[in-house]
Amino acid sequence: MLTQQSDRTGADGAAEKIVAGTPAFLRTNLALFAAGLATFALLYCVQPLLPAFSEHFQVDATSASLSLSLTTAFLAVSMLVAGPISEAWGRKPMMVASLLLSALLAAISALLPHWESFLVVRALMGVALSGLPAVAMAYVGEEMHPRSLNLAMGLYIGGTGLGGMSGRLLVGVITDFWGWRAALLAMAALGLLGALILWRCLPASRHFVRSPLSLRGLSRTYAAHLRDSTLPWLFAEGFLLMGGFVTIYNYIGYRLTAAPFSLSQTAIGLIFTVYLLGVLSSAWSGALAARFGRPRMLPLAFGLMLLGILLTCTGSLAAIVAGIAILTVGFFSAHSIASAWVGARARIGRAQASSLYLFAYYLGSSVVGSLGGLFWSRDGWPGVATMTGLLLLAALAIAWKLQRQPAGALPPVGLPAAH
Repeated sequence: MLTQQSDRTGADGAAEKIVAGTPAFLRTNLALFAAGLATFALLYCVQPLLPAFSEHFQVDATSASLSLSLTTAFLAVSMLVAGPISEAWGRKPMMVASLLLSALLAAISALLPHWESFLVVRALMGVALSGLPAVAMAYVGEEMHPRSLNLAMGLYIGGTGLGGMSGRLLVGVITDFWGWRAALLAMAALGLLGALILWRCLPASRHFVRSPLSLRGLSRTYAAHLRDSTLPWLFAEGFLLMGGFVTIYNYIGYRLTAAPFSLSQTAIGLIFTVYLLGVLSSAWSGALAARFGRPRMLPLAFGLMLLGILLTCTGSLAAIVAGIAILTVGFFSAHSIASAWVGARARIGRAQASSLYLFAYYLGSSVVGSLGGLFWSRDGWPGVATMTGLLLLAALAIAWKLQRQPAGALPPVGLPAAH
């Protein structure tokens, strides 16, 4: 356990950053864990419902996937401005407002009778949700002691993983008993609870310096990040990582509800409890990255994802479940490592760097997630697995490229890099 250590910043040089093992660390991570859980439950709760949407609204798999792809597309674009707005408004107010509005939109979506209006509200939810993920990453980068950064980021991402699992599991069970509309209302209630915990428990920023929104300054910061020798490759990793992962999760439900498996929504939801492994692996991989270095750990995470995809191609339900579990561990490990690397690499404009990473990350979810529907319709599961496997091979090649960079080009683990 780390002891209190000074990492004084700011004009007066008096404030200490948050270190692991302190009450402030526990409160901060409780708040961010709850917020991440609620945010990603709201985002991904529609994923196991795609077959139900196809049946209820009479749409095909590609059209049903728009309920998630539109949300992530608007989330990706909106995140480019959400971070800068938080620079002027403040980190905590931005996150609380984001989660409250998202919960209200989820409740509205549960009551809509038409597919088109449902998609419009899901798109608006992407705009609302954008105020939390990039800002949360920036908050962690600003407020956590460098030696506690990997652990804090891993815990936050663990919360997002638990949210993804909770959304899928609870929605599946509630849908079987009371229908998908009741399931979405339950997710809205979860979002309101997360917003309350965030408001009550998250400490106010101590290292945040408010600055007016400037489009010229914003464009310069984005350009500086895109000229960096490492950050653009990490942004590409986010695109490939999320694109491959969300495609598998989008269409595995279609495979498992069909013969020969013919599983219920509850059974499929129970399979998604493997997200618990993601919660554990994100914190665990953060600790390993701090010990062995991010360039060494990132290729291993992508290798696990490829192994998981191979297992889903078998005809055995046990092997498919094991493949989903291994894929999930690899995904959360890679995301934890890459996102912490972005936060450590960006000395200035951390919110903008996080926004660019998450823009690419959710753009991958939107573009590749919907593209996977074409492969499913044409070639079934082999087509989906081949497409995602090729994406992850490209991600693995980039990870090896980052590993082979000269040591001087990479920032020390947990410390910001000089531009």
